[in-house]
Amino acid sequence: MKVLFISLVALEDTREQNIYGDLLKVFRRHEHEILAVSPRERRTALPTEYDAAGDYPVLRVAIGNVTKNGPIEKGISLLRLSRQIEAAIDEFAPCFQPDLIIFATPPTTIYGLVARLKKKYKADTYLLLKDIFPQNSVDLGLMSKDGIKGILYKYFKRTERKTYQVADYIGCMSPANRDYLLEHERWLDDSRVEVNPNSLIPLEPHSISISAVREEFGLPVEQNLLVYGGNLGKPQAIDVLIEALKINEVDFAAHFVICGSGTERSKLESFFSEKQPSHATLLPNLSRIKFNELLGAANAGLILLDSRFTIPNYPSRLLSYLQAGLPVLVASDTVSDMGPIAEQNGFGIWCSSDNSQNLIATAATLFNSDYQSMGINGRRFFEQEYSAERSYRIIERHFDE
Repeated sequence: MKVLFISLVALEDTREQNIYGDLLKVFRRHEHEILAVSPRERRTALPTEYDAAGDYPVLRVAIGNVTKNGPIEKGISLLRLSRQIEAAIDEFAPCFQPDLIIFATPPTTIYGLVARLKKKYKADTYLLLKDIFPQNSVDLGLMSKDGIKGILYKYFKRTERKTYQVADYIGCMSPANRDYLLEHERWLDDSRVEVNPNSLIPLEPHSISISAVREEFGLPVEQNLLVYGGNLGKPQAIDVLIEALKINEVDFAAHFVICGSGTERSKLESFFSEKQPSHATLLPNLSRIKFNELLGAANAGLILLDSRFTIPNYPSRLLSYLQAGLPVLVASDTVSDMGPIAEQNGFGIWCSSDNSQNLIATAATLFNSDYQSMGINGRRFFEQEYSAERSYRIIERHFDE
């Protein structure tokens, strides 16, 4: 089977572990022919090119900036995106005729591209649904259903529904994610909507010197480390985290280690510059190799989601924690099911992200429990439920001839 994969995640190094690249590696391992389409934003100053030298072939398409920029530039870039990708496929891979098109959201604006390619090649389609937009922006107050802002909401709501319409099957990240979609889009055939969670090819942990890694990052050798890594944006409740760090200076639960990038990082930088907390460290965005080393020297991982969310989210960062054998503290809204899944399967603990004091109290509870056993449970759950091989099987069963 020939498989075309389209997403807005940059796939510059095919050897690197990530949820999309690992899935493609498994498809290729099962002798399917692959073409991945990946963006190169303008800020990289890199051209469109086809690369078949890595673990799977990638067509890297030069596009406008769609991340870490203002809404006008982002909007223009997204509107041009589909035509740029289609033109690149025609130029660099004119003979590739896919049987299956796998695509991921966000964004929802590529539905037209997928529809045209689906018709052109008479291909089947599978959507990996990683976000429910635009409702997530409404939840965070970035968009409104009414007034002038409502015009934008209605436009993106149409693109969202058209995205679902063009998909033969939709893979959701969790049971709550699937339930939400079917409840709010009742026209969808539930046989087309399934749970297909974020997944990786499990890697064995490397043996490291914990003290050496901690010293490298300037971290305390004797204290429990609670690590947050990933996006530092509006969805992560950064204001709540900052208040929690203040409380932790007085009512100590663990040493917080925060790394990543995003629109709200500047708030953390200002806090660390002004308060210089003793029980928290802010690191720059780390390479995956360095981040995995950090996790190997940590005691637990932290998931943060804004309490205002009415849509269930399931951040892929969880996989890094579970792979490292770390228990997780999930501070989230009340509709996401990551917290309940963690508690039911013995690999973590949950608290609402609407209360900073509660976050610190829950961290203390975690480290006063048998958190090492939670980490072992999490690694086992990761291998059983979140392997890329399992995700491949979920997709492949629909199209196996």
